[in-house]
Amino acid sequence: IKATENFKLGVCAATGGIFLLYMVNMIMHMFGSGIPFIHNSGWFGIGFSAFVVVIAALNLVLDFDFIENASDHGAPKYMEWVGAFGLMVTLVWLYIEILHLLMKLRSR
Repeated sequence: IKATENFKLGVCAATGGIFLLYMVNMIMHMFGSGIPFIHNSGWFGIGFSAFVVVIAALNLVLDFDFIENASDHGAPKYMEWVGAFGLMVTLVWLYIEILHLLMKLRSR
């Protein structure tokens, strides 16, 4: 998959939307409410989890593109940890979301 500018924009927008939805849910959860349909094991909850898994996997493309571009453009040596940290965060997020999806599928 080539990481074009439109691809990067789309994946970043989807990731930002997921982040905002999770933040709103967390704030609502502090006040005793929440967004129940994203955590239920119904079809919408499973579909939402599958969508988040796909977006998390597409973020891997962005991470590898960042590492490749940094290497091609001669980024300083101390910038290596930025690419490694971004890759690690994406892998942990993907792992957690896959576990959420499997948990929803199992409880159905």
